[in-house]
Amino acid sequence: MPTSSRSGGQPSPAAISVTALRKSYGDKTVLDGIDLHIPAGSIFALLGPNGAGKTTTVQILSTLITADGGQAQVAGHDIATAPHGVRAAIGVTGQFSAVDGLITGEENMLLMADLHHLPKREGRRVAAELLERFDLTEAAKKPASTYSGGMKRRLDLAMTLVGSPRIIFLDEPTTGLDPRSRHNMWGIIRELVSDGVTVFLTTQYLEEADELADRIAVLNDGRIAAEGTADELKRLIPGGHVRLRFSDPSAYRRAAAALTDVARDDEALALQLPSDGSQRELRSILDWLDAAGIEADELTVHTPDLDDVFFALTGADRSSAQTKEAVR
Repeated sequence: MPTSSRSGGQPSPAAISVTALRKSYGDKTVLDGIDLHIPAGSIFALLGPNGAGKTTTVQILSTLITADGGQAQVAGHDIATAPHGVRAAIGVTGQFSAVDGLITGEENMLLMADLHHLPKREGRRVAAELLERFDLTEAAKKPASTYSGGMKRRLDLAMTLVGSPRIIFLDEPTTGLDPRSRHNMWGIIRELVSDGVTVFLTTQYLEEADELADRIAVLNDGRIAAEGTADELKRLIPGGHVRLRFSDPSAYRRAAAALTDVARDDEALALQLPSDGSQRELRSILDWLDAAGIEADELTVHTPDLDDVFFALTGADRSSAQTKEAVR
């Protein structure tokens, strides 16, 4: 998990603040009063099943569509009363690439510079710097239609950065990429945040949220089912435990006899205790071992992963192949 932002000191100001946001299409409620507070310079991930409202949330916050109710401020600007201020502060990379395959990568960049009203010389400088930063200089003169999926995604994000946005919305930015390209994109996203940019990420890859996000929210049935760090969310789900392994059979037997609600593995000389993995609970176990004069050779903490969290909070059937496909 990233730690560069927000450890200690005063809390960061909000880059995005959302209160009771609502959106319906006909009789279908997509967002049913969601609240969000996203600190500046952080990575926030919004998870949810297909159709949960992730893209709708991005579209509202980026002023592409209007909300039916509630309030939201992005970069200090109200999305309803100051949409131009919002648009000047953000960049958006959607699920589908905005790259024009009929022109070169460099021409795509220069077109974006023109849209941002940059002077010609400044536009060429910015385009060249971003093409180099995203390792696209060699391919810059080639038609974008010849680019691989990963290269198109990098070009798409580079185009988003032409206007130096303070907040970037990435709506499923790595969908369809191979693992290597996905990891490359993760590195780019981390670099953006290290430069002070705030990233609002929607993703179907739970590993991606676990790897990148400072905070994660799970959207289900139009509401935020849970929000927190990845570790906090994992502790919400039963199944966490601490495993104690012993090399001394006598110490193992003494611990097994003294501890309650423990699962034994006599062959491996290991005990398994239910635990939420919190620091307080681990300290209690270690203090008890010290007081009893029992030494465990190995202590490991096992917590549910984000897959477990996702399926528990969204009420999905993990055995369903269709559902598995939806969150891969």
